[in-house]
Amino acid sequence: MNTRFRMAAFAALAVSLPTLAIAQDPPPPNAKPAPDKNAPDTPSIDTKAAPATAPQISNSPIIGTPNLTVATVKMQAGLRASKLIGAAVFNSANQQIGTMDDLILDTQNKASLAVISVGGFLGVGGKLVAVPYSAVHVEGAKVVLPDGTKNALDKMPGFTYTG
Repeated sequence: MNTRFRMAAFAALAVSLPTLAIAQDPPPPNAKPAPDKNAPDTPSIDTKAAPATAPQISNSPIIGTPNLTVATVKMQAGLRASKLIGAAVFNSANQQIGTMDDLILDTQNKASLAVISVGGFLGVGGKLVAVPYSAVHVEGAKVVLPDGTKNALDKMPGFTYTG
């Protein structure tokens, strides 16, 4: 019965596709699009305005675009949050104890909490816990919570996002 339904649905789709393609007429070559009456009022873009400029850290002009440069930044120190989030978290015995799920910033824009996902399998069934970011050490490309264990993290209260 299920196979019959699938075949009937496929046949109906195959028959209707050419009809849909024929029903679409191209607009005349010099026709202007009709204004959308439901669209919110938006300001028009002035194409004669001064070109945008990026911070000129490295002078790499883009061909065909006057006065526009691409900023290239080489970090001397620091970390990218995107490299930490999703990284495995290890303890000092080199055992994986969780995964870095998020970083919480304080009012001075400094990382204050590391949210770690503990337990579960492939991100399903685990729980989130928060530890002070100062307890987490980044050693090269490795995230380490020196005295952490899966058991200790699992016993911590769960972390939930509010607001």
